[in-house]
Amino acid sequence: MRLDELTAKISQPSDDARKRARDHWDSIAKPIGSLGVLEDDIAQIAAITGSARVSLAKRAVVAFCADNGVVAEGVTQSGQEVTAAVARNMALRRSSVCVMAKVASADVVPVDIGIATPVEGVLDRNVMRGTHDLARGAAMSREQAERAVMVGAELAGSLAHDGYDILLCAEMGIGNTTTSSAIVSVLLGAGPEEVTGRGAGLTDAGLRRKVEVISHAVALTAPDPDDPVDALAKVGGLDIAGLVGLCLGGAAHRVPVVLDGFVSMVAALVAVRILPACRPYLIASHLSAEPASQLVASALDLDPPIRGGLRLGEGTGAVCLLPMLDMALALYNGTTFATTGIDAYERDLS
Repeated sequence: MRLDELTAKISQPSDDARKRARDHWDSIAKPIGSLGVLEDDIAQIAAITGSARVSLAKRAVVAFCADNGVVAEGVTQSGQEVTAAVARNMALRRSSVCVMAKVASADVVPVDIGIATPVEGVLDRNVMRGTHDLARGAAMSREQAERAVMVGAELAGSLAHDGYDILLCAEMGIGNTTTSSAIVSVLLGAGPEEVTGRGAGLTDAGLRRKVEVISHAVALTAPDPDDPVDALAKVGGLDIAGLVGLCLGGAAHRVPVVLDGFVSMVAALVAVRILPACRPYLIASHLSAEPASQLVASALDLDPPIRGGLRLGEGTGAVCLLPMLDMALALYNGTTFATTGIDAYERDLS
């Protein structure tokens, strides 16, 4: 399937299912709207699936792992070899996200979409052995970027076919806050100094270098701000491309996709620029500590419920949302005003 064929499959969520979910929330014995964004999320999931009977029993954290050539420019605290090391630990179910996902009853699916060296136990969907250094030219070709997007989309379809009710975005790629900041700078027309953060812990000098590299790369490769795939190919990464595909594929197969932090929200921005119709299928989890996170969330009209300064990555922030959704669902399926003898609240329609 080609990218244009994938986007043609995406339709609008069900307004009727959303209304039925809202009406059901109003029948639950509590003040109307008192769970805030969690009520919104459950109603949105109902709209996505087309049923007010919401189930999140089977969930997958999809972790796209890839290396970024820009690491050669000294923009990271750790070396490229860490990508493979963390991917290997994901395969062994002992990385940070695996430990947290076990608590949340979620499966972790690590995917090699662009690791520089093969890693045993990781799903092999490698498009290229790491991107090129974007400070010296385009990170990848347009064809490679589109192939990586389709890897994510096809994986979303496969997981939907296997009965997964919800997909969580995750990534592992040393240097990917640099590529993410570069994409934001292009697509939102913001200066690199405004959208670039310290990633995994850069010094002041390291941060200045990172901003310089992004400024140079954007000027050198001249991505088209009106062409999100061009921006993705020239200054992005394969992990981001895989996440773009997961967002689009989730929408095509009517499965909700939970975004993690900054990197996955940037991927969501690219996906929405490719096809705005995928936006209702995306659910925010947390607002990352990266400085451009709020800028991207606002551009996507997202209101992440978790504001804890999280910056671990690997999908850990997305996993944190699952217990909150589980508790909201327990209440959604719980005691109604009719069974308590308490007069129901009325929604203010004025």
